Amino acid sequence: MAGLKGMGGGGMGGNMGQMLKQAQKMQEDMARVQEELQTKTVDASSGGGMVQVIVSGKMELVELKIKPEAVDPEDVEMLEDLIKAALNEGLRKAQEMANNEMGKLTGGLKIPGLF
Repeated sequence: MAGLKGMGGGGMGGNMGQMLKQAQKMQEDMARVQEELQTKTVDASSGGGMVQVIVSGKMELVELKIKPEAVDPEDVEMLEDLIKAALNEGLRKAQEMANNEMGKLTGGLKIPGLF
């Protein structure tokens, strides 16, 4: 069994240790970026600015503004549609922001379950 040393069996520990250090650093960096994303926001609107939303990097609605002229008691469905459109656009932008920030760490590598 002396041949195992010659096959690189003895050098595995150093490479594994380096890989673990790199993985730990990436994990720390990802946690830092996720914290930063909680403070970042994106804005979106619909209906020519009649409905505006601000969404956080945590995918939470932070602010909703509705101009008075968007409120028509005879057409509540239109207002509902404007709110949905603005919110969906805000969520899309927030997800894109999160993907871009995480992509900086992973070099564009898609890691399942990350975001």
